[in-house]
Amino acid sequence: MPTAITLLTAAVLLLPSSSPSSSSSPSSSSSPSPSARECRPGETGVVVDTRSHQMHLCRAGQSDRSFAVALGSGGVGKQKQGDARTPLGRYGLGAPRGSKNFHIFVPVGYPTAEQARMGFTGSAIGIHGPPRGYETLAQLAMLVAQDWTIGCIAVATDEDIEAVAAWLRKHEVKNVRLEI
Repeated sequence: MPTAITLLTAAVLLLPSSSPSSSSSPSSSSSPSPSARECRPGETGVVVDTRSHQMHLCRAGQSDRSFAVALGSGGVGKQKQGDARTPLGRYGLGAPRGSKNFHIFVPVGYPTAEQARMGFTGSAIGIHGPPRGYETLAQLAMLVAQDWTIGCIAVATDEDIEAVAAWLRKHEVKNVRLEI
């Protein structure tokens, strides 16, 4: 049986490294990273780089903040209900709302009307915080060390999803781009 220290060490080793200027949360960074799959020139919105498991809050082409995220346990490229995949593409975002299961849930408009015409199915995809019942640092760190959702984008802590929701409201952001 692994000890708590072993689990914490494993969790920390699996997390993306953060810069010295990052905030106290192990899953967020206040400094922009140089990823080519990040913010496009002039773009204001949420960008999820599914390869690096990073979500960027982009304002006017610059990343205000980035978060490590967990994605669907089935990978990416959602096409049908129950495939546990995270969708790829550009989607509208609903208003952040309270969630008894994930603290805060931000609905993602999957499938688009065009995807629905092509036969894509599924619903209840969103950006959210950790599931209730995960309180220790080791448990929270593990939540972004592996993909565990049924298709959603999940940050590690309640503080992270609160920061995302506040940023979305402040900048009136209504879209997310998910790409490989």
